Amino acid sequence: MAELPERASVVVIGAGIVGNSLVHHLAELGWTDIVQLDKGPLPNPGGSTGHASNFIFPVDHTREIADITLDSVRQYKEMGVFTESGGIEVARTEERMEELRRRMSSSRALGVESRLVTPEEVAELVPFLDPSVIIGGFYTPSVGVVDSLRAGTIMRERAMEKDALTVVAGVEVTDLTVVDGHVRGVETTAGSIAADTVVIACGVWSPKLAQMAGAKIPLTPAVHQMISVGPCAPLAEKPGEISFPIVRDMDTFCYERQHGSDMEVGSYGHRAILHDVDEIPSNEQAKLSPTEMPFTQEDFDLQLEQALELMPELLGDEKAEMRYAINGLLSLTPDGFPVVGETPEVKGLWSAAAVWIKEGPGMGRAVAEWMTHGTPEIDLHHSDIARFYPHQRTRAHVRSRTGEGFIKTYGIVHPSEQWTGSRPARLAPMHASQKELGAVFFEAAGWERPQWYESNAPLVEKFGDAVMPREHEWDARWWSPIINAEHLQMREAGAIIDLTAFAMFDVIGPRALEGVERVVVAKVDVPVGKVVYTPVLDERGVFRSDLTVMRLAHDRFRVVTGGAHGMLDLKWFGDRMPEGAVCVDLTSAVSTIGLWGPQAAAVLGSLTRTDVSPGAFRFGTCQEIEVGNLPVLASRISYVGEHGWELHVPMELGAALWDTLLEAGRPLGVVPAGIGVYTASGRVEKGYRAFGTELDTERTPAEAGMSRARLKDADFIGKEALQAQAGEEPRTVLCTLTVDDHTSASGVKRYMLGGEPILTLDGGTLTDGHGRHPYVTTAASAPSLGKHVLMAYLPPDQAQVGNQLAVSYMEELYPVTVGSVDATPLFDPENARLKGMY
Repeated sequence: MAELPERASVVVIGAGIVGNSLVHHLAELGWTDIVQLDKGPLPNPGGSTGHASNFIFPVDHTREIADITLDSVRQYKEMGVFTESGGIEVARTEERMEELRRRMSSSRALGVESRLVTPEEVAELVPFLDPSVIIGGFYTPSVGVVDSLRAGTIMRERAMEKDALTVVAGVEVTDLTVVDGHVRGVETTAGSIAADTVVIACGVWSPKLAQMAGAKIPLTPAVHQMISVGPCAPLAEKPGEISFPIVRDMDTFCYERQHGSDMEVGSYGHRAILHDVDEIPSNEQAKLSPTEMPFTQEDFDLQLEQALELMPELLGDEKAEMRYAINGLLSLTPDGFPVVGETPEVKGLWSAAAVWIKEGPGMGRAVAEWMTHGTPEIDLHHSDIARFYPHQRTRAHVRSRTGEGFIKTYGIVHPSEQWTGSRPARLAPMHASQKELGAVFFEAAGWERPQWYESNAPLVEKFGDAVMPREHEWDARWWSPIINAEHLQMREAGAIIDLTAFAMFDVIGPRALEGVERVVVAKVDVPVGKVVYTPVLDERGVFRSDLTVMRLAHDRFRVVTGGAHGMLDLKWFGDRMPEGAVCVDLTSAVSTIGLWGPQAAAVLGSLTRTDVSPGAFRFGTCQEIEVGNLPVLASRISYVGEHGWELHVPMELGAALWDTLLEAGRPLGVVPAGIGVYTASGRVEKGYRAFGTELDTERTPAEAGMSRARLKDADFIGKEALQAQAGEEPRTVLCTLTVDDHTSASGVKRYMLGGEPILTLDGGTLTDGHGRHPYVTTAASAPSLGKHVLMAYLPPDQAQVGNQLAVSYMEELYPVTVGSVDATPLFDPENARLKGMY
């Protein structure tokens, strides 16, 4: 290995699959003077890459992870290190079969060939499996195994061949040098190296390295048990490493994977066994490798029984023995996604951690693009390390959520399923009142946020079938008809909604206008008191966010954005502010309450001396008003298509404002409503887009139906790209569709939840100009319309009002009709209610 140079353009710490992928792609993008460090020997330095089972199932319910995985498979195939074996996820229960039907929806949306198979068909593919134990399976021919150590070597060598990389193994990092909040170098057992960019890509050790710089990488080392049983006669007869499909016994949280004459059995069904980084032995102390911990047999006994039940002749062969057994360490995060990107605490310090073998090369490419161009091609906002709030980076939170999340690896996870651990964390000031009203709390960025109120149950009887009840348990799980009843009451009279989970920050200083104008698309050089809704784009002219900006003074702007994306927006703005403008986080200082509906003006008007009539308090403006003895910043804007306000008050006054509004609204029929109305039914009726569903870093404003007739004169990020897009036909078009008939083959009406593929009326595949297959980005009830509404990007030739298509849900086709091909809402298309014209 080479000696440690004095300086590098970038230091990558870690030579596992992620570090190796990253140095390769950095070199491909023109980086030179790259230095890669690892304390272990090469090609296997002792991390998770060396002991992982190394198989890849491409279908995932999350588009981001699926795209990264599919890119990784393409790269592995190009390197000649991928062996396609096929893979089967088998079901022992009807509940699991329903999940496999749902996986079929995801596979169709991704364009991955898969099919449901009978027990007999499974036995044909895997003759040593007992078909009487299962009731069916999900077969994906493109599943395969990869030689990740060989792949890593190839990628390192390619970077070295470009004379771009110096690799130094057997060297341990002892400290990271940080000056004025920016990383400046790396201290090692072999000396110091200066660098303004450092990437931590060392898996389970990553938190320890980040701590040296005063940063946090929220992950924990967790055990995944695996044994290898052999020799097995039926396997020994076959050539090569693998000749039978890999089996995932999903209901027992196990997998069985051939490895030559052995059968590996891995488990995600045991108790969560979490470790601290300091508990991992050194290379010298480890019996096998540092991440191959001593096997705890008692944790595996049940899994072994279940594996024997599935493959009795193979695993029960008296000549076969347990030849290898480990508690292998892997990285888990609080929400199950990787942690990549520049750390919020230290400039120039990047994380590329909690990335599994199946994602390695794809994530290496994406992070390299991010470091080079400022954004990756694939949208990584779910994986961006900046997404975490401070409380989510604490050790207690990380361990609570990873302990809970471990069993979800092979679990049946509902799209709306809530975490139970590390709660409650953040309580709105009116939380006690909400509990008395029977609030059912969902979590949003740590906040306990009412989804609906049991106190509104009588409204279900009032509105009858208009609440669109759901018969099937899966469709109705984590949902209530009370949501739709609250929605209808809001349309009839009004609703008060807790929006404390909003993230918000002020941009202040003499150059605040310049800074905000540069970041957002809409013109914010507007009079004080103006509220502006605006997209935020990157240099490619695709979405980074959408949010509102209030001009509060000549040198002060308030940015209000969604809680889930708030920390990402704060970092995006903060990184792009000129000297003379700073961002001040107010998320924990301000409580927000929404008041909307036909009686909203009457409620607010009864509490303030300010004229709040529609003509006096115009849409898109904000004012400081007094509500009794409470100073309130009232912003006339709406995400539910009704006349009303967002009311912002200091956090300590939130409870008083809440109670005041409830008391004044009660005689007028105004009720508290949950966030289910705000984010789902109210939004979808108006066709409002949301970042993370309709808007992402792969969509343009034109494709989202958000083009502007004229761009502002001031320069802004993405302007040049927008101007270029103006001369192009969109390759996909965001449409709103209504479901025409919900009746399933069983006679039970079914309601889509999101993620389902949109097909031709007879089930044929559609493909847009990006090569993507259309799928549902948002699905929700639209009670005012009496329809279930879907939003989806369609090929331009299919984006025609009245066009009839189909949505595939749980392997059945349901007819849908295109209702809108632009931002025109299906409900109140003239926006009369928004203007206060009832």
